Amino acid sequence: MSKIIPSVFPRLSCLPRFQLLRLFFIWYSLYAFGVRLALLSHSWPQIGHSPLTVGTIFLIGLLYDLVNAVYFAIPIVLYLMVMPHRFFVSRWQRVVLYPLVFALCYGLAFSALAEWLFWDEFGVRFNFIAVDYLVYTHEVIGNIRESYPVPLLLAIVGVAAALIFVVIRPRIEAAIASVRQQGPLAPPASGLAARLGAGAVFLLLPVLVFLTVDGALPGEVFANRYEKELAENGIYQLFSAFRNNSLDYATFYKNMDEKAAFTGLRALLATKNSRYVDDNPTDIERVLASVAPEKRHNVVLIMVESLSAEYLGAFGNTAGLTPNLDALARDGLLFNRLYATGTRTVRGMEAVTLSVPPTPGQSIVKRPNNANLFSLGFVFRDKGYDTRFFYGGYGYFDNMNAFFGGNGFDVTDRGDLSAAEITFANIWGVCDEDILGRALREFDQSARRKKPFFGYVMTTSNHRPFTYPEEKIDIPSKTGRAGGVKYTDYAIGRFIDEARHHSWFADTIFVIVADHCAGSAGRQELPVHSYHIPLIFYGPGIIAPGVNTTLASQVDLGPTLFGLLKWRYHSKFFGKDILAPDFTPRAFIGNYQRLGYLEDGYLAILNERQGISQYQVVKETMQDAVLVPVSEKKELSGKAICSYQGASLLYQRGLDRWSRKEPRLPRISQAAATVSRSGPEKEGITVDFRHAL
Repeated sequence: MSKIIPSVFPRLSCLPRFQLLRLFFIWYSLYAFGVRLALLSHSWPQIGHSPLTVGTIFLIGLLYDLVNAVYFAIPIVLYLMVMPHRFFVSRWQRVVLYPLVFALCYGLAFSALAEWLFWDEFGVRFNFIAVDYLVYTHEVIGNIRESYPVPLLLAIVGVAAALIFVVIRPRIEAAIASVRQQGPLAPPASGLAARLGAGAVFLLLPVLVFLTVDGALPGEVFANRYEKELAENGIYQLFSAFRNNSLDYATFYKNMDEKAAFTGLRALLATKNSRYVDDNPTDIERVLASVAPEKRHNVVLIMVESLSAEYLGAFGNTAGLTPNLDALARDGLLFNRLYATGTRTVRGMEAVTLSVPPTPGQSIVKRPNNANLFSLGFVFRDKGYDTRFFYGGYGYFDNMNAFFGGNGFDVTDRGDLSAAEITFANIWGVCDEDILGRALREFDQSARRKKPFFGYVMTTSNHRPFTYPEEKIDIPSKTGRAGGVKYTDYAIGRFIDEARHHSWFADTIFVIVADHCAGSAGRQELPVHSYHIPLIFYGPGIIAPGVNTTLASQVDLGPTLFGLLKWRYHSKFFGKDILAPDFTPRAFIGNYQRLGYLEDGYLAILNERQGISQYQVVKETMQDAVLVPVSEKKELSGKAICSYQGASLLYQRGLDRWSRKEPRLPRISQAAATVSRSGPEKEGITVDFRHAL
């Protein structure tokens, strides 16, 4: 390693000051090796133990580390290029150089600690979530202060940085001494022109890396996601996530002809009780009708933070964390094979509110121009409902206020609560009892005006630092996830009990769903079990108790609810009524890069390199899933591409807007093809997805 730089760049070796650059590469590689070794020991049970597997992790990891070091070295090279020889050999240089070196040591030690904590929480290196954390510094820093002994951790980081500095300082002195031997005046070989030339040679390397290596690092050689993540570099991944926060589907993912994509999508969305309103193949708007009279029940939707199905007794948990939710599941309609579309709150909101699969990159909730979309809010308002979104935190977080306010909801967040309404709060928001209590009072106001209402409540208490009012449950505050789950269950149970005493209770459907699971870690690139969430419909006298075992997605919540209400409504939703006889079981799961389509025991995954991988789900439990790679099934790939390509095109072209008073929709760009009402949306006519690719 110590000979890499001189052998590759002989011009650098002729300048003694550039020994500092070689020292940095050695030092950074050792640091990255140590971080990888620590994370590997943390995840030892989840990875393969053969020498080949471990060796490959460290070999590919070294490549990632060197690429990252090349970028990190840019300011060092610039410093070595421009610093005059006379100043470089003087004692004053130490006044500038040593504080910078110590700051770098501290920054890397802090990064190592942050990586450990991030890995412990998510089972991955820095990614899109970490980018969000850097954006919302108030909530994140507050969360860290409330969750960890910050002064102690910072002191430990300082001690570690000081020890590293003590170790490398003699090497820095040796490099400076070799330069000082040249005397106070720079010889021509180390003058400004020579330094600039040598530095310019090195600065070509980051450019070459960006153009050739960045998009082709071989992390995909691992089937086990833990192994893949261990082979990567956390700091590199952080900056990569910054750069890739917006991914254009057409550029990065497998495409099909647009005519085929839209034709296939319309076939997938067609149902027996629907008809398309337009022959234009880009128009997925359809009218859904019911022969039964429409109902105008109130609806209260509670989206619970990080509620994995595995926490509920209804799914086999024996810890007794959710007695109230288990009672609601027992007395209501439990959907026990429902899957979240993503791993973040905004993905759950996107899926439920807009009924769309997770398009790559940032969630629609956080994108620009995301108002006036076809949403639950507008459908309910169109039926004469009061519609309100409730959030216990500040709604600027994750752009919630703007998104819900622009899509058919009035918004109530922490800033709207008076001091008298707040009994407990942490950095993420008021406790769940407080925000549910505020929702209860606003529902009363709607009832007094004789207006049906749709209330959408987002909870916060089941989130680190897991603090809540004391003496509410038998688990002390700030002791971990189990307490967060049990307190949220307590708050929901208390809310339902109080609602029973209100005039509107008997005419209300309560919907309980999670935004995502508590963790997204797993061996696979998309661990299926890490998307399994509960969905409960509860309405005494309205909804018959039962258990539905149909595979379904978060995107199906709204259409299923409208089916229960027997509504006739227009829809641009991707979701369908789970209870309908012609419902096709399938689920969408993904992260900001990988897009999964699950159907009939098989999972197709579209990746950002225009690739498709497929697996058979041979076993799934609440804690793990076994996926076996299989040869590609063209029909499964076709359905996945139609769904995700179609969703991306509809959003990009503004074809998923609410208003039905717009001019006629534009035709597809590749062909002016027409799909008539006698096309694939009619019963008995299907699209052969095997030949669409």
